[in-house]
Amino acid sequence: MSDLADNPAPRTSQRYPTAAGSGGGHVVAVPPGAAANAGLRVGDVVLAVDGSPLRDVIDWMWLTDEPAFELEVVRGGAPLTLRVERRSGEPLGVEFASPLFDAIRECDNACVFCFVSQLPPGLRPSLSVRDDDYRLSFLGGNFVTLTNLTDEDVDRILGQHLSPLHVSVHAVDPVVRQRLVCPTVEDHALETLDTLLAAGIEAHVQIVLVPGLNDGMVLDQTLTYLADREGILSVGCVPMGFTAHQGRFSGSYDQAGAQAVLSRVSAWQGRLRAARGIGWVYAADEFFLLAGEPMPSTAGYDGFPQYENGIGMVAAFVEEFTAEAGAAGGAPAAGGRLTAVTGTLFAPVLREALDRGGLPHVGVLPVTNRLFGGNVSVAGLLGGEDIVRAVRDDGATGTYLVPDVVVNSDGLLLDDVPAASLPERSGGDIRIVGSDGAALARALITGTGRTRP
Repeated sequence: MSDLADNPAPRTSQRYPTAAGSGGGHVVAVPPGAAANAGLRVGDVVLAVDGSPLRDVIDWMWLTDEPAFELEVVRGGAPLTLRVERRSGEPLGVEFASPLFDAIRECDNACVFCFVSQLPPGLRPSLSVRDDDYRLSFLGGNFVTLTNLTDEDVDRILGQHLSPLHVSVHAVDPVVRQRLVCPTVEDHALETLDTLLAAGIEAHVQIVLVPGLNDGMVLDQTLTYLADREGILSVGCVPMGFTAHQGRFSGSYDQAGAQAVLSRVSAWQGRLRAARGIGWVYAADEFFLLAGEPMPSTAGYDGFPQYENGIGMVAAFVEEFTAEAGAAGGAPAAGGRLTAVTGTLFAPVLREALDRGGLPHVGVLPVTNRLFGGNVSVAGLLGGEDIVRAVRDDGATGTYLVPDVVVNSDGLLLDDVPAASLPERSGGDIRIVGSDGAALARALITGTGRTRP
């Protein structure tokens, strides 16, 4: 049986779904493949493989890695058994509604910086789920604390070799950890991490930095602890975010504080790059933007192990945008005014990229995030009403290109405004485009990739 790390997960309809209750995997698509040949259909619920119940797509991948097996299925309320026989290399061809077939594992902690606890009222309930599920850590790169793992969970991780995991550590000093994580159960996370590492499970680590609490010498202590452990593949340091819907924080990192973090991380990178050939620990893009410091080159991110954590995204965007715009000659497409919509944090970077790419006449519309408030300033957390308001205030003239990172798989923004309704609500020509640098450059220069919501 092959290692799951080399066995790609079946496609799912959402990136970070929540499963309520249990009852097997709900099939939403059956492309051509062995499962379709066996008679599996959309709407079927797969309960077990060769008599072993399925908890999630990990079990599915593990148990179906055989040339032949039987599926226990429910179709229209009636039980059914299907025999699957697969030729070497033949895909199964199954898409499930969710990667989890039972309930999502939620967080047992009360972290002082928890972003979910700071959400504005009225958002859809799924946004308030405090995911701390090791399965989504393996499947989707979600960071988990490991505080809610049982002995059975650890045995499963080891038995199915669920590696690498993505783990939030934050601090190793017990007093600081208590203040940061505020666990409601006994905190054995570091011991659990050591157990997993000793058994060959690797991990990418996240540290959320809170000014004056786990930065400075405390950060040095945490990095020393992690650097001493084989199997820690990378460490990402990200700044605490806060919204206006809480009373604990009135500020996060300022320019001086961000510069201090970068200086410390840079010193660690120098030592680790000399010893291991990689930087190993990386600071979030937000620290560079706050500090007013230039971004590292893309080579400085060593393959972007923490990309989804907001580390290296700016460098990759600028490189892709510059290459695409340069290849096209830089002149904007004819047809009226074009404006790129983004968050306030990224707006200066985008402005500079447009100018360097030969697109000085393309406008940039920075949108203030009133939905969340606080220090939330990234494009991915913009709500529909904030975008509508900004476009109206800008005169709703010409075409506005909004990055698709603001829209979920159901076509909704965070405040449940449908993307398709943005033009009517704003009175402007709003179009959703790809959020990477190359996609935006194509949309601006040639119109390629431009789509109405």
